Amino acid sequence: MLATQWLNNVRSIMTSIEETQMENIRKAAAVMADSIGSGRWVHTFGCGHATLPIEEMYPRIGGFVGFHPMVELPLTFFTNITGQMGVHQFIFLERVEGYGVEIMKGYNFDQRDTMWLFSHSGINNVNIDIALESKKRGMKVVVFGSAAEAKGKQTRHSSKKTIFEIADIVVDTCAPIEDASVPVKNHIDKIGPVSTMAFVTCVWMTVTTVAEILADRGVPLFIHPSHNAPGAGDSKVRLDAALDEYKRRINGV
Repeated sequence: MLATQWLNNVRSIMTSIEETQMENIRKAAAVMADSIGSGRWVHTFGCGHATLPIEEMYPRIGGFVGFHPMVELPLTFFTNITGQMGVHQFIFLERVEGYGVEIMKGYNFDQRDTMWLFSHSGINNVNIDIALESKKRGMKVVVFGSAAEAKGKQTRHSSKKTIFEIADIVVDTCAPIEDASVPVKNHIDKIGPVSTMAFVTCVWMTVTTVAEILADRGVPLFIHPSHNAPGAGDSKVRLDAALDEYKRRINGV
């Protein structure tokens, strides 16, 4: 069955992540814990489906304050498919050099911050712009993507570098560069992409490690509680406290 082929492919990737990426995940988590523990941010950015791990991370139940999603609408909202903000425009925009420089102008950054970037192939210009601009501002740059599979791919950026070559820390998602993983009879193209599952797996392995480091340091976490489960108690109070802390940090207080 194709369903079990896809499931086995995902399981294999998760196993590879566990077997090969734990040291890099710990390194990334330590840098992020330093940023959050100092009252600053881990900024998160990606394009297309690489925004899904960002939206999965924060805000959501079980996430905590310290991760700042930078989601640029034209680079993520292409569910119209055609017409306004469609797939053609998205593919064009993520390859426009300089767009990332303009995106960075809309935010406030600090040398204590971390920039966490998601890029499956590592070759598109907007992500590379963001990485280079982050380095200029003194931030650590952490990149998650298909690093080993992307080796040898030609960057589209004038810097001549892929995003993996710019990063301070790289976590390899272990996903195939083709992404789609299941062959279909009588068709050239495969189905069943796996990069999102790989990204999300790496995200929660990293975020839980960040939480562990901060808790060991005695740093309180502002966690988004479950507000639907029985016995949630004063979950609204805890949610309000988390959102108040987010507002305080975003306002630079």
